[in-house]
Amino acid sequence: MNTLAHWYYGVHNAVFSRLRHFDWLAPLALRLYLVPIFWMAGTRKIAGMDQTVEWFGNPDWGLGLPFPALLAGLAAYTEVIGALLLLLGLATRWIALPLMVTMLVAIFAVHWDYGWAAIADSGSQEVAVRIGTATDILKEHGNYAWLTEKGSLVILNNGIEFAVTYFIMLLSLLFTGGGRYVSVDYYLSRLFPARG
Repeated sequence: MNTLAHWYYGVHNAVFSRLRHFDWLAPLALRLYLVPIFWMAGTRKIAGMDQTVEWFGNPDWGLGLPFPALLAGLAAYTEVIGALLLLLGLATRWIALPLMVTMLVAIFAVHWDYGWAAIADSGSQEVAVRIGTATDILKEHGNYAWLTEKGSLVILNNGIEFAVTYFIMLLSLLFTGGGRYVSVDYYLSRLFPARG
C-alpha cells in the first residue's frame, strides 16, 4: 500500500506541479466570462431605471423589496462597475463580495420559487406539449424559420441555476483574486507587497 501511495503521489506531483505556471488562466476565464453578464444586467437596469425601481418595489408583480430606488441603484451600479473591475482584474476580491450579494438577492427574491433549472426540461411531457403548441402556432401564423434560425424554442423556467453558478464563480474569485500576470491586482501587489 505504501508503494502504491508513493507512486501515485510521485506521478501526481510531477504532473500537477507544472500546472502552477498556468494558474492565472482559471481566474482570467472566470473574470472574462462574468464581465458581459454583469455589464448587460447592469446597463439594462440603468437604461430603464424607472421600470427597474418599480420592479424592485412592487409587491404584486415585482420583488417587493424595501427602499426600491436605493436598492435598484446599488444593484445596477454594482453590476456595471463590477464588470469593469473584473475586466481589469482590479479590486477583484473586493468587488466579488457585493456581486455575490446581488446574486444572493437574485436567488432568493427572483428565482427561488422556480426551483433549480433555468431552462425547463424539454423532455417533460408538459413542457413538450407547450413547445409543440407554440411551434404549431408560429408555423401557421409567424415566420417560424426566422424565429428559430438562431436556436430552438425553449421555455424559460427561471430557476436559480445561473445565479448559483455566478455566485460560485465569484466565490472562487474571492479566494483566488484576479490571477497572476493578467490582472491589475497582480501588478499592484508587486508594487506594494504585503507586510507582516
